[in-house]
Amino acid sequence: MKVGYVQFRPKFGDKEYNVSKMIDMASTLDAEVIVFPELANTGYVFKSKEEIVTLAEPYDGPSIKRMQEFSKRKGALLAFGFAERFGDVFYNSAAVVTPEGEVKIYQKVHLFNEEKLYFNRGDKFFTFTWHDTVFGVMICFDWIFPEAMRTLALMGAQIVLHPANLVLPYCQDAMVTRCIENRVFEITANRIGVERGLKFTGASQITAPGGIVLHRATKTKEEALAVDIDPGLALQKSINSYNDLFKDRLPSAYKLS
Repeated sequence: MKVGYVQFRPKFGDKEYNVSKMIDMASTLDAEVIVFPELANTGYVFKSKEEIVTLAEPYDGPSIKRMQEFSKRKGALLAFGFAERFGDVFYNSAAVVTPEGEVKIYQKVHLFNEEKLYFNRGDKFFTFTWHDTVFGVMICFDWIFPEAMRTLALMGAQIVLHPANLVLPYCQDAMVTRCIENRVFEITANRIGVERGLKFTGASQITAPGGIVLHRATKTKEEALAVDIDPGLALQKSINSYNDLFKDRLPSAYKLS
């Protein structure tokens, strides 16, 4: 399976430009799975509730519809961040669209910094199957909580899709550990540039079970890249003939005394 990412610099508030840029860059990729950054259609640094109200969309809004159309033409599964309006509340969400027309929405559980001023937090993780492979989704700051990827791995995820707008310098290296302790693949799609005074770290990354970094992008350039992986490797949780990462777990011992 060929999986990839698009790393670019969104223009805050210009959804037409951002979605077109996402589609243009992804069109160059020979990939079945493509991940884009967090809040990719709007930009990240919201300064007021009024901006959220203006830019957020429901799960069947125009940005999602354009990406659905592209997914069908491309024949690829796409995962990208967007500001979601759900009734009278707003979420920092990721949409996953498939060429078959399916749309799955993950609402970010762990909000970072001023996101808490504008978004409600989600309350669950989930997995889904596409092309006989199990996928999970998390967004940006979810990475710092080991429980996030562990939950997805225990639910059977072989590939974790990770739209991100990273500003802390730790995630890319932490993903090595996450993929060692869970033996999964992950695709972190980060953005670049400075937006309203906030600098993003780029270095989008594709990591394999065992913590092998298959590719890490530059910190400053827009780029799109895909690699070939075998998702079946993520089903192998044994690290030797005696130890299995999941079978050796003892949840009854993991208690605060």
